Amino acid sequence: MTSDLLLVLVAGLLAAALGMALAAFRAHQLGKVAVVDVAWGAGFVLIALVSALVGTAVTGGADSDDQSPWRRWLVLAMVAAWGLRLAWHVRSRASGDHQGKEDPRYAEMLGGSLPEVGMAAAVRRVFLVQGLGQWLVAGPVMVGAVLGAEWWPAVVVGVVVWATGLFFETVGDRQLAAYKAQPKESRPIVMDQGLWGWTRHPNYFGDAFLWWGLWLVAGLGSGWVAGLATVVCPAIMTFFLVQVTGAKLLEKTMMQRDGYPEYAERTSMIFPLPPRKH
Repeated sequence: MTSDLLLVLVAGLLAAALGMALAAFRAHQLGKVAVVDVAWGAGFVLIALVSALVGTAVTGGADSDDQSPWRRWLVLAMVAAWGLRLAWHVRSRASGDHQGKEDPRYAEMLGGSLPEVGMAAAVRRVFLVQGLGQWLVAGPVMVGAVLGAEWWPAVVVGVVVWATGLFFETVGDRQLAAYKAQPKESRPIVMDQGLWGWTRHPNYFGDAFLWWGLWLVAGLGSGWVAGLATVVCPAIMTFFLVQVTGAKLLEKTMMQRDGYPEYAERTSMIFPLPPRKH
């Protein structure tokens, strides 16, 4: 079983490397690294697919050591539903529309635009970091592709948590898109309606929350040893989304906009809470 797990982990690492290599090539073509946002979601799908295929091959399908072979395909479906939706949602912002204009988050991470710093710096500071982060976060997915399900309550609760996270991310993105579609002169100065009235980043919260759900399904659902070994994975995702490439970095720009500091005072940053009164 140890050799089977090692094989899946290596296959997952190669899948992450391939996805980021393709993203780096596309970034070189467009002159901007923001295309990594598309590779972020799509890359997880590739890792989950490779893990399911390799996991099925090394365990021989539904042998005596794996009485729940369908769970790896459930995990693949959960990752695909999230990853493909995210990749599709950010595709135009990351690569098509606004071509040549770098995302402010990545401009700050790079210390300038891609033509200014060069591809070597972009690979070190963005693609390599995100590729390794991708592989680490996908730990429960790879582990669950080899081990059988032992704690079914964790699997059931995990699906509910995952669905809740996907709801926040999907609905939050749609509400923001509807807000941006309104004429500037008639819409509120800050988007603070719907889920955005409870958290300043419902999409980031949903993203993190659904990965805790995936950990419950594929990690803790495989037993307490697998759960403890992989609990750091959703924690890394949460850290990335809050502290590195997500909320904290975005808010450096948002705090400069009219009305946003007041909005921040009354609204929780990540975890949904009732709005605070002035």
